Amino acid sequence: MTHEVAITGYGVFTAFGFGAEALRVGVFAGHPDFRPVTRFDSAPYFAKYAAEYTGDGPEIPGVPVRPGYTPGQSEVLLACARAALEMAGSDGAGAAVLLGTNGDHSTGRHFWEDIQGGRTPGAPRTLDSLASMIPHRLAEELGLGAPRLAFVNACVAATNTIAHAAQLIRTGAATTVVCGGASMVTEDVFARFDSGKALTQEDRVRPFSRGRSGLLQGDGAAVLVLESAAAARARGAEVLAKVSGWGMTADAHHAIQPHPQGAGLAAAARTALLRAGVAPEQVGYVNAHGTGTELNDVAETAALHAVFGPHALSIPVSSTKSTTGHMLEATGAVEAVITLLALQDGLLPPTMGLDEPDPECDLDYIPGTARLARITHALSLNAAFGGVNAALVLERAHSSDDQKESV
Repeated sequence: MTHEVAITGYGVFTAFGFGAEALRVGVFAGHPDFRPVTRFDSAPYFAKYAAEYTGDGPEIPGVPVRPGYTPGQSEVLLACARAALEMAGSDGAGAAVLLGTNGDHSTGRHFWEDIQGGRTPGAPRTLDSLASMIPHRLAEELGLGAPRLAFVNACVAATNTIAHAAQLIRTGAATTVVCGGASMVTEDVFARFDSGKALTQEDRVRPFSRGRSGLLQGDGAAVLVLESAAAARARGAEVLAKVSGWGMTADAHHAIQPHPQGAGLAAAARTALLRAGVAPEQVGYVNAHGTGTELNDVAETAALHAVFGPHALSIPVSSTKSTTGHMLEATGAVEAVITLLALQDGLLPPTMGLDEPDPECDLDYIPGTARLARITHALSLNAAFGGVNAALVLERAHSSDDQKESV
């Protein structure tokens, strides 16, 4: 027996602030949130900008933002998880916990702070910064269950948590899963991307545009509650949307470059559509990975042509990283929430910075302004270093779902 996979709750955080309304006034309104980096001295680096949360938007519950303090991944994930469970009307008892994270990146900082201060590097602080401790501590704090797993495969990590959660629920191995991911802009990760010339020196990101020059990083976290749709209905919970398909591939084309034709990404998308039982013509929107790098955007465009054929030219596509920045391990979960809102609100988020389309990027990228569109299915794509790719098909909760709940 297979089970439908429902999303019953979410909590989300970006540089715009906490909650869905912050996304509506930022992402959907087309207001990029890039500003000069303030958390560290950017003088040694080529890039100078990021989408940092500075406390201007809705506050993170339980996390006061003060000058010189960067919220930790555990803090923002805890706030998101609490919001997700509250929305779902669930205490999460026994729920598995799957989180995309590479740790809070404090190990190196704590080590050198201790050395410079004449102290022996502290083991407890080192342990707390490890990726594996973050889902464990979240589960302990909220009384959740097991397994408790950290997914560390970079920019597909959170997407993979959703896919694995959906698989657990569809097969009956779990009834409820808390999943998502987090990433905060930190100097060590910023420096690595900067040294690899992946970051643009501009104060904006220009996906699919001629002359685009790279990505910018952003703060982000999102946690979703996934449940068996039948179990959710039985307890009277609202089904916000369904995760009807997912696909994960590894093309191993190159250590950091995507396959030129987006072969792995296309395979992940096809798998997700096949699992969902959705024809290409039923997809009404694609939330693209859309990093704004020269190679990614061409490869992703090629992948969408390969998957959708002639229909590709009529599908609205956008890169919401043009407003949020790239949130690394968190990006797939935050973009899943954005895609869910597009399904619920009937509004497709725009791609900003698309001044002059690249001739090799010839799709409908929703430039500049959000678009009204009542859609039933959306595809969200992510890719990462090492040739790993992931795709999710989200389905709008139909009125028939409400009827089932009332039976």
